[in-house]
Amino acid sequence: MTFAPGTFTPAPGRGPLGRMLLTQARTEAVLTLRNGEQILLTVLIPVALLVALATMAVIPVPEPRVGSAVARVLALAVISSAFTGQAIALGFDRRYGVLKRLAATALPRWLLVAGRVTAALAVVAVQVAIIAGTALLLGWDLPAAGGLLWAVVLLVLGTLSFGALGVLLGGALRAEIVLALANIVWFALLLVGGVALGVDTLPGWLAAVVHLLPSAALAEGLHTAVVDGGAPGLRQVLVLLGWGAAAAVLATRTTRLS
Repeated sequence: MTFAPGTFTPAPGRGPLGRMLLTQARTEAVLTLRNGEQILLTVLIPVALLVALATMAVIPVPEPRVGSAVARVLALAVISSAFTGQAIALGFDRRYGVLKRLAATALPRWLLVAGRVTAALAVVAVQVAIIAGTALLLGWDLPAAGGLLWAVVLLVLGTLSFGALGVLLGGALRAEIVLALANIVWFALLLVGGVALGVDTLPGWLAAVVHLLPSAALAEGLHTAVVDGGAPGLRQVLVLLGWGAAAAVLATRTTRLS
């Protein structure tokens, strides 16, 4: 026997997918921005590095210094929030059983991932606003509208790519290993991944390897957009797409709920 809709009140059921996505993304973003360690990683360190790169002549930075520093720090901001922050958060969510509990609700598994990615985009937007405001105080000249548009495209593409890498790392290993490995990778990409130091300043053999890393592709592409006001190279876009697609495919096979 079936009953007409509205016969029983209240009528529990899954809410609209759009509302569920926004709720999940808002929760993830708020938890990230409330965490003191995450604030240090996603805001304070990038801003401090921006000031250092823009003002300290001992650090080799191409002219204009502030514009070049903005491009590199924006790349670091994406790596910090989309990769390191997401990997650590996912690892500890698995450890404490958060994913198991969420998986038992009406929230689809794909929407869990989409919520995290959307939250990462929101956090990156906050980072960009803070970094851009600091750069303007340091004398940064805004690029042309075309350059700004390409910068936004690269930031979104970089967030998706590093977000997939973060899910790959945080979804497969133990939380303690994720914590250590994510920070090691963050430091490695900062120092020799084409972020703090340009690829041209690295030894030839190392530069050839770094050119294929998503960190260098993002930093170089943002430099072209922010400083030159132009479009990034095809190689840089393909590197970001390739790393992101490969990480997403592997993450779907290796991510565990506990």
